[in-house]
Amino acid sequence: MNGAESLVKTLVNAGVEVCFTNPGTSEIHFVAALDRVEGMRAILGLFEGVVTGAADGYGRMAEKPAATLLHLGPGLANGGANLHNAHKANTPLVNIIGEHATYHQQYNAPLHTDIKGLAEPLSHWVDCCTSSDEIAFYGQQAVQQAMTAPGKVASLILPADVSWNENTNGPVDCPPIPRQIETVPEATIALLAQVLNEDQTTVILMTGQALSEQGLALGNQIANSCDASLCCELFSAKLARGVGRAKIERLPYFGEKVIERLASVKHLILVGCSAPVAFFAYPNAESNLVPSDCNVHTLATPEQDAIKALQDLALATHASADNIQYYAPHTPELPSGDLNMSSLATTFAALLPENAIISDEANTSGAFLFPMSQGCPKHDWLSLTGGAIGQGLPVALGAAVACPDRKVISMQADGSAMYTIQSLWTIARENLDVTVVILANRSYAILQIEFARLGAGAPGNKSKSLLDLSNPNLDFVSIAQGMGINASQASSAEEFNEQFAEAMNNHGPRLIEAIL
Repeated sequence: MNGAESLVKTLVNAGVEVCFTNPGTSEIHFVAALDRVEGMRAILGLFEGVVTGAADGYGRMAEKPAATLLHLGPGLANGGANLHNAHKANTPLVNIIGEHATYHQQYNAPLHTDIKGLAEPLSHWVDCCTSSDEIAFYGQQAVQQAMTAPGKVASLILPADVSWNENTNGPVDCPPIPRQIETVPEATIALLAQVLNEDQTTVILMTGQALSEQGLALGNQIANSCDASLCCELFSAKLARGVGRAKIERLPYFGEKVIERLASVKHLILVGCSAPVAFFAYPNAESNLVPSDCNVHTLATPEQDAIKALQDLALATHASADNIQYYAPHTPELPSGDLNMSSLATTFAALLPENAIISDEANTSGAFLFPMSQGCPKHDWLSLTGGAIGQGLPVALGAAVACPDRKVISMQADGSAMYTIQSLWTIARENLDVTVVILANRSYAILQIEFARLGAGAPGNKSKSLLDLSNPNLDFVSIAQGMGINASQASSAEEFNEQFAEAMNNHGPRLIEAIL
């Protein structure tokens, strides 16, 4: 058994079942090991950003890591944007990066780079193994790191000769590794119970595991029993929503709106998250969005058990389950006439099936999607955690691999779709139940808004050309059909109603280009 075979077998033993990859020469022995070792599904992406984004989507839904396999430093660099998003989402992910053979690195071959230097800002843990006999133990450690709460990107650098040389120790025969998590001290619970019993304006801000169905119910129960408000971050990795799930308010995107929302708040209690800051800096605007006279408390850090902490806090505050407010069912009537952001969101809400997964990279065109769908059947909402566009399509891909029995819907802005459009090919190849809705406004609309917010004046001809996606228009129907996906275009509400209903009622890959 060579090093690569012992590594793959160890990963399988530890519960890693899927490898998303775009391999090269230095990874060939790992690729060959996928044939020789049972239990690892291999999925090809045509660009490394698809590979890393798919592993992110898989990890968010499966709550355990997939492996990636990337080709040297340039492959890592290509996948870096979606590794950044996975890092911000605290997604469990085992990121394997091929490296030149140990004895070859001294020659500075054309593809030689500082892989560790590239990987460290995108990872929670990075290491490199230089011994075939030890690679299985490094693989086990990578999975342990990935499964440490709240979830980590663990990057393992794998030299080619470590893969092909014999491993005399064999694989590590470990059972699937459970999630490693810390407990919140009793003193913290007691302190925050006291804060909540004070007669002062309080907001509980949650993310991570606290946004599961159980966490939302507990947070809502505490907030309503203690006359506090319950909020979540705008870009959460996964949010449980829909009928029968507890209500939560989502903080706005623009910093001045967050400042306005928190203006009178005297206590901010954080559950698995940090205090809110502005997405960008603006002239004469605050970066820290929390009022200076607000006391910031932490109930649970991302590394701690937020669910147990909320349970303990509910007991300590004598919060009653009778106070939980749930979303009530609401199915809007199908619209007619023009296809615009409002009518598209109405159709989406009217036809969303039970237990769907939404990958949301609709950006400015999706302003109505979130509020319109709160009364839909139960579903999970995956957001653009790190702000690096090009996440939506591959995250939908990975979520569909993790949850093959659930409908996945990618609500995708047209500009950011082009960053990882190769995802469509893998979706078609794997016959995944993913419906992609391209919201085609043919512009980088958010940058048009930011032009004014930054005080840069009115865009001139050159500026306008850099914010516009026409001349020529992107033809997503042709692009999708060229990658093997059934695709159509909708330019009226009636056309979108019909096409979206067809997609929801049938299994398999589908793309609708909605002209807004």
